[in-house]
Formats: sequence, C-alpha cells, structure tokens
Amino acid sequence: MGRSNYELGALALIISILTVAASAGSFHDDIDITFGGERAKILNGGQDLSLSLDQYSGAGFQSKHEYLFGRFDMQLKLVPGNSAGTVTTFYLSSKGAGHDEIDFEFLGNSTGNPYTIHTNVYSQGKGDKEQQFHLWFDPTAAFHTYTIVWNNQRIIFLIDNIPVRVFHNNDAAGVPFPKSQPMRVYASLWNADDWATQGGRVKTDWTKAPFTASYRKFNVNGNRVGLNSFSTTSENKNQAWATQDIDATGRNRIRWVQTKHMIYNYCNDRKRFPNGLSAECKRSRFL
Repeated sequence: MGRSNYELGALALIISILTVAASAGSFHDDIDITFGGERAKILNGGQDLSLSLDQYSGAGFQSKHEYLFGRFDMQLKLVPGNSAGTVTTFYLSSKGAGHDEIDFEFLGNSTGNPYTIHTNVYSQGKGDKEQQFHLWFDPTAAFHTYTIVWNNQRIIFLIDNIPVRVFHNNDAAGVPFPKSQPMRVYASLWNADDWATQGGRVKTDWTKAPFTASYRKFNVNGNRVGLNSFSTTSENKNQAWATQDIDATGRNRIRWVQTKHMIYNYCNDRKRFPNGLSAECKRSRFL
C-alpha cells in the first residue's frame, strides 16, 4: 500500500528538520563571521582562519548550522607571548535567555605563565559548573585539537583526544542537562582583562597588539537542525559520538589530567556554594 500525501509530507519534514550530517569542509562554506571585520581572516583557500584583537575590537565567527548533539572538533593555536587579558573561545550555544552552552575558554597570561583552560556547562540559562586546567604542553607553539562530544547521556571535553572532563546527564536528580535546544558552534577572541588573568589583576598590554589566534580543521559530525539541511555527506557519517563514553583507558587519562593539571573544580568549592554542592558532584570525582 502506498503512503498518503500527509504521511509523505510528514516524512519529508522530519528529514529536513533533523538530519545527521558530517562536515569537514572549508571555513568559507561552514561559518559566518559575526564581528571584527577584517580582524577575522579566512586563509589558505578556506582551510585556515585567524582572529585578531586590538584596542578597538576583537573578532568572532559562528557555524552556519545548528546542531542537536554531535562531535565538534577544532584545532587551535593560541595567542603567543604576553596574552594577559585575552580570551580565546571555542564553544556551543543556543539562543535566548534560558540558553544552553558548552564552553572551552582559553584565558591568556603574562609571558612565561601558563594559559588557563576554562570549561563550563550551562543549561536553561544557568551555569556555575566551572572546571579549570593548566595544560601539559605549550598551546601557542603548535596546533592542538579541542573536542566537545555532546550526546543525550553526557558531555565530554577532550584535548588531543584525551578526556579532561565529563558532565553526565543527571536529569533524574534534578540537574538540568542540555538536551532539547539546538546549538551553533562559536569562536571568538576578545579582551576580558577585568577578570581573565589572575582575577583581573594583570591587564592587557596593548603595546603587544594585535593579538592573534589561529583555527583550522573544523569538523562537525552531528544532528544538523534546520529546514532543507539534508547533506549528501550523511552517507559517510560516523555516529560513535551518539553513545560515546569513557572506557578504562579514558578513565586513567582523565584521572591523570584532573590530578596533575586541574586548578579549579566547582565541586570542591564549598565556600562558593555554602548551601550545598550540586547533585552531580556526588558522583566520582573523575567521572
């Protein structure tokens, strides 16, 4: 028996609204510059992108498409030298006051001092779930890969495929989890010397401007949301991210990172949360 026109129309709408798509193309095709004008430059035929910051403005871009779950990879080389006061970002965010957000922020420092890697998760407009790390390498000397895996069970932050943090879905315990609002990929370089470096004590040295961060190999494998979003690359999709978890090797790695390189964990900050820590903090420190 053939399908009715109604059924065919409904099926077409479902396909057009939510399609698994793999994207690893050109910055020309995948992103829109959102601010900064010529401070944002797409280079090498669309394979590379640089953002610059001076005393007048920073720069930023966003993905052309929204996604509901996926794996998001970006290679970055951060601002070298005296980067105090600067913040370089790679994150996911939805729109609106009750927005969801998953953050990688890279807080600059004075020459010779380490970057602070700041991670956070927002759901329904509420964050306060920060973990911070110092890296085991110089993030300004070469490109490194920063990854966000976001599925219905958990969010995994990875650096060079090494897990540094996992945020589990604890909806059952009353902890909101990003699971219903589509998000775009964002990146930016901006001045935040009122808080970014040693709590704002070290200011941006504008004699060193312009400051420049570099991006490349932007890759998304996820559920693309939006009308007419069907992509022929979907035949090549790898949906491992949809159920990705941390195996025994990953648990050893995250334990090493959090023992040796974590400098702040909101789950240990009872002074900041005198009324009690959030429910997810009762899980294993490392998972």
